[in-house]
Amino acid sequence: MPGRLIAWRALVGLVLGLAGPVAVATVACGQSPSLAFGHPKSCAFPVSCAPGTSSVRCSRLFVHSLLAADTSDPRPLFIEGYAGRVSLRQGEELPLHVSTSAGTFSVEIARIGATRTVVFSRDGIAGAEAPIPEAASAQGCGWPVALRVPVPAEWPSGYYEVVLRVADGGGRYVQRGKRTAEATCFFIVRQAQPGTTSKILLQLATNTYAAYNNWGGQSLYAYNGRAGVQGHKVSFLRPPASQFHQWERALVAWAETHGFPLEFAANLDLETDPAMLPAYRLVLSVGHDEYWSAPMRDHLEAFLAAGGNAAFFSGNTCCWQVRAEDGGTALVSWKQRYVMDPLFPGGDHARLSTLWSHHLVNRPENRLTGVGFLFGGYHRSHGQLMDGSGAYTVHRPEHWLLAGTGLARGDAFGGKDTIVGYECDGCEIEWRDGLPFPTGRDGTPAGFEIVATAPAKWHPDDALFYDRFPADRVGNAVVGCYTAVGDGGAAGGTVVTVGATDWAHGLAGADAVVERITRTVLERLGR
Repeated sequence: MPGRLIAWRALVGLVLGLAGPVAVATVACGQSPSLAFGHPKSCAFPVSCAPGTSSVRCSRLFVHSLLAADTSDPRPLFIEGYAGRVSLRQGEELPLHVSTSAGTFSVEIARIGATRTVVFSRDGIAGAEAPIPEAASAQGCGWPVALRVPVPAEWPSGYYEVVLRVADGGGRYVQRGKRTAEATCFFIVRQAQPGTTSKILLQLATNTYAAYNNWGGQSLYAYNGRAGVQGHKVSFLRPPASQFHQWERALVAWAETHGFPLEFAANLDLETDPAMLPAYRLVLSVGHDEYWSAPMRDHLEAFLAAGGNAAFFSGNTCCWQVRAEDGGTALVSWKQRYVMDPLFPGGDHARLSTLWSHHLVNRPENRLTGVGFLFGGYHRSHGQLMDGSGAYTVHRPEHWLLAGTGLARGDAFGGKDTIVGYECDGCEIEWRDGLPFPTGRDGTPAGFEIVATAPAKWHPDDALFYDRFPADRVGNAVVGCYTAVGDGGAAGGTVVTVGATDWAHGLAGADAVVERITRTVLERLGR
């Protein structure tokens, strides 16, 4: 019989049986009990005995405390982690930062596209729990690297999901049984030689993922912040909260299934690596692409002026200006509280981190996308237009965007899958002879053609902070198109917008019209 068990039995028998000398345990924190004679010593589980309590009684209380501690519930099992880089090219190395209560963990990495393809797995990786800094939401976790994974040339460009898993047998005496815990993080593999497998670049809305991520207690929103506090800075170096599966994945799966290979990048790659852009014909924005930096806009607008194309299968796009900090590992946006932005007192507000359409910034997103959130809003979301159809109404069926759809003026499409949903972008419209035309007063480029619309509306509370917004405005989600202006006034590339976050839901639902329009855009602009 092991000596430790003999000692325990002897201790319990001597003290609880009240036979012979008083045997007590002297235990240092984290150590096994050993036999000694005398009175209980202080330890991790001290017993306070009232004056006059007999040594036998005090010793008995002490042993009961030891037994209770030794049979207590097992601690929770957990694992969390993040990629040390949001995106990297083939041939580079991925650092994974992990914190876990388990001694070992496993990793599985899979590319998520038309199929889920596992490219890497490993078990028995040494694990350890890492501390959580107080300002982790803004400054990152600073956890040590638990594993470094080389990214080989054979891994196609794409969105990669990392699955972290741990398991144990539960408690020693109670709550016994297999327990498991699992967490995910992600990274993006970029093409080492841009444009070699596709002329279409999908830049994923990773800034928006980070903005809504409240891990550590804060995001760029009050509704999910600890104690309702809204942060103004968010770090990528913490366990993430991806929105890829909610929006972009449906378009990626559809495109790869229908013969349209894509290459991938993160939002901030437009800022840090503009040299990749000339390798592509078409840049895509999909889903909820809300947070853009000035360099991102500068570089994409230069790409359009040089003849490149862009398609915004997205909504609420380029709504808030952000600034990258900490070497591109964090984003800053003061949003409604722009007067607290350190750039506000200086008077030069071009990079003020608030609405791009704010009059102080004076660079509405319409100038890039053709539409904006000021003349858009919500549809079947945030309590606005909750009885809406979720469909667009056609105004110009002869436009090339609608070729092959068979739609006529006044027809509706997309309602089955509510492709007009959540957040929408539009433009100021005037109606002439029953047709919509942009006024251009909100920054929408000259020549922008409105093809289809659906009603959208801001929540009244959203408008309170902005001194030039009428809370009763009813806007639109707008499908449209324009030609960018190049150097010297020459024609640049083509820009298409659908003005709603949920367009890709129509691809997931196999809506024939949504599929036809998407195919037309990718074929015409991306090949």
